[in-house]
Amino acid sequence: MKCLFLGDVVGRAGRDAVIEKVPSLRESLGLDMVVVNGENAAGGFGITEEICQAFYGAGVDIVTGGNHSWDQQQVIGYIDGDTRLMRPLNIAPDAPGRGAQIYNLAGRKVMVINLQGQVFMEPNDSPFRAVDKALGNVRLGATVNFILVDFHAEATSEKMAMGHFLDGRVSAVFGSHQQVPTADSMILNGGTAYQTDAGMCGDYDSVIGMDKGVPLDRFAGRVIRARMTPALGEATLCGVFVETDDTTGLATTVAPVRQGGRLAPAWPVS
Repeated sequence: MKCLFLGDVVGRAGRDAVIEKVPSLRESLGLDMVVVNGENAAGGFGITEEICQAFYGAGVDIVTGGNHSWDQQQVIGYIDGDTRLMRPLNIAPDAPGRGAQIYNLAGRKVMVINLQGQVFMEPNDSPFRAVDKALGNVRLGATVNFILVDFHAEATSEKMAMGHFLDGRVSAVFGSHQQVPTADSMILNGGTAYQTDAGMCGDYDSVIGMDKGVPLDRFAGRVIRARMTPALGEATLCGVFVETDDTTGLATTVAPVRQGGRLAPAWPVS
């Protein structure tokens, strides 16, 4: 199984990069599955039905979310009807949508789990207890062929802990939310692929995807009333590639993917 996970898509620059580059990446990497974190895709805050459909049309299979999942009000009435759009599993139990789902893709059963961290984030249920429950009747290599976890969290320590907590139980644990790609892609001892943060799909001549003006004013202590808006320069597409053994579901290859924009390119090993 070959899967590409793309980190937070920020605004129009990030959307354009995903829509432009995913079709060629599917072909060149022989991808069976593409998962994108889209929670910042609509003007930097939330996602809409129209953006989801544009992603699907470009070859994205699943869109995950995070703490900005609900910033566009229309998504509340939309998400229940779109089984390919996810939100964090461990938020309010009566929230619409789904945080864990099994799909049939490329002739395989694949599970995607979307979690949100607790450290430095708004209060929610324990992601560790939530993922344990979601995996209760699921066995990698038996009931499903592949399991991907998008852990949308702030603290690197919490993300690393989740990787070790799930090592050998899932195919991959990839972090999102911090929007800067980390240099620690690896296969853990039990066979689970891991990277602390996949990085963002957005303009890196920015402050985590946002035009520099307002964040700089805020950090400098200036009194401002403006709302942050996404930077609109050329985006870098950032993500992680993982290939797994079809029998065990465990990782055989993991590597960062970066294309375009300001960051140095990175490609998976063959």
